[in-house]
Formats: sequence, structure tokens, C-alpha cells
Amino acid sequence: MTQPVTLGGRPTMPPPGVPSEELLIARFRGHARRLFWSALVLIAVFGATAYFYDNLPAPFENWMLLSAAGGLVLLLVVVPYIVWYSRSVTVTTRRVIVRHGVGAQSRREMSHARGYTIGVRRGVLQRMWGTGTISLSNGVDAPLRLANVPNVTLVHETLADQIEVSQILAHRDAQSVSDTASF
Repeated sequence: MTQPVTLGGRPTMPPPGVPSEELLIARFRGHARRLFWSALVLIAVFGATAYFYDNLPAPFENWMLLSAAGGLVLLLVVVPYIVWYSRSVTVTTRRVIVRHGVGAQSRREMSHARGYTIGVRRGVLQRMWGTGTISLSNGVDAPLRLANVPNVTLVHETLADQIEVSQILAHRDAQSVSDTASF
């Protein structure tokens, strides 16, 4: 029986034949730069409301100004924030999980053990912000697209490491099962 091994800060590997537990590696959302215009609208609406309050022409009243400001904030600030917040990506030691949806949630998973290709695309603005779009494709299912991933190079390296470790563990476990079956 071998002892668990750790290599340079990686989690310990279980002995052969013992199932490894699923550990959380990262949980993230798309970059928050999508909310820039919402923040700008929020500042402008508050500024305009403060300026025009008790300073409106004769046919308009303050409650009309406040209700228009509330509608704009709800439509252009709160709704985009809820949509951004409802999309998340979770990377564990076994799989990548993508969740999105406000009312009814949708969930897609891709297993590291099956293996997949990792494609990274970074435009000019994405390079300025340190983000990128990652496409994961296993050749069977539709590609899993992760848009505006913050720290895209770190996420890419982490996913590549997880594929390698998962395939090594799967191969080692398959070898230990075949060795015990031959006795």
C-alpha cells in the first residue's frame, strides 16, 4: 500500500482503489465589467432625480419623477445585476458545472475524467481586462462556452491540471483493478 502523495501544493492523492472525494477548486461568475453601464445609469438617475426633485415644470409632480427613476433603476440596473448574478461556474476535482437561469435553472456538466479540449479566445478588450472566453469540447456533446472568465490563464491552467490528474487517477485505478483481477 502506498502513502498519499502531494506534489507542490496539490491535494493528496488517495491510495489506489479508494474513491477520491470531490473537492471544490473554484467558483466564479463572468467578469463584472458587464455591469459598467448599469452603474453609470444608476449614478445618472440619482443625479437627475436629485436635481429635478421639487424643481419640475407645472404639469409634473415629484411622485412622477420618483416612479420614473424607480422604473429606470429596476429595468436598467436591477435586472442586469440579477441576470449576471444568476450565472455561475464551479470547478471541482471531478467536473466543471455551469449554472444559469433566474426562474428555472439550467445546469451543464463536463467531467475531467472523460477529457476535453480547452480553447481560449481573447479579444483586445478582454486582454485589457484580463478576461477571456473558454470553450470546452469533448467531441460528443455541444461545446461548453464560458464567457468573460476572469483570470482566464489561471482558469485554463487549472482545468488542464485537473484533466491530467483525473486521467492519471482513472488509469491508476483501472490498473489496480486489472492487477487484482489477475490474481
